Amino acid sequence: MGSLIDMKPARLVILGVALAAGVAAAYLAAGRKPPPAPAPEPVAAEPAVKTEEVLVAAVDLPMGNSIKADDLRWQAWPEDSVPKGVITRAAEPGAMEAISGAIARTAILAGEPVRHERLIKADGSGFMSAILPAGKRAIAISIDNRGASSAGGFILPNDHVDVIRTWRDEEASKQQGVDVTVAETILTNIRVLAIGQTVQEKDGEKVVTGETATLEVDPAQAEVLTLAQKVGQISLALRSLADANDTGSAPPSDDGPLTIVRFGVPVQTPRR
Repeated sequence: MGSLIDMKPARLVILGVALAAGVAAAYLAAGRKPPPAPAPEPVAAEPAVKTEEVLVAAVDLPMGNSIKADDLRWQAWPEDSVPKGVITRAAEPGAMEAISGAIARTAILAGEPVRHERLIKADGSGFMSAILPAGKRAIAISIDNRGASSAGGFILPNDHVDVIRTWRDEEASKQQGVDVTVAETILTNIRVLAIGQTVQEKDGEKVVTGETATLEVDPAQAEVLTLAQKVGQISLALRSLADANDTGSAPPSDDGPLTIVRFGVPVQTPRR
């Protein structure tokens, strides 16, 4: 107390001013509102995606199915990713009605765009004649429904096969005094149209059995098959999928070898 009394008046004034300023600063700090948050930067709106209506299947359409207008619908599709060859409403507004009555050449899944090349107008004809390419013939051959003459039954429609004929060589059998059986590949890489009445794989079924196989051939090959069935037995050898793009061949030339079976042993021999 005595020290404050002994202080000079000027120092007391300075001390008082400092105390007053401190009290005022504390008061102002306690009552000040927090600064407002900065306003968010405006976000640029994304441009609207342009769409185009594409004709798609409303339900699964199996191969051979006759299409009705209710089986189809228009679906919005991003304009930049519309596949080539599909049917659009802008180009063909009456396509749904025009397609009604056509046959599905191949299976079309629900939601899949519809293409003209996958449809065919039967004009009152049957399905098999409608799907046959121009110049081709469909011919049925008898096979063992247990698969003994058709790769164990694992041949499905749209597979490709070689056709093998086996028969008993009467002349060679007489000369040698034993039965001589000959095997010959008469056609190669032939498309299978149907096994029995089945024209496509159904419900994941991997084995199709039937008493006939319907093959897609040209007129000359049809004659070869017809004759082969009369004078021997026909078997089908399943080909690899990698060979599917090869062209089916005509009958082998007369210079090719034959496979002759004597006492159960196959032997390659030149043709006479």
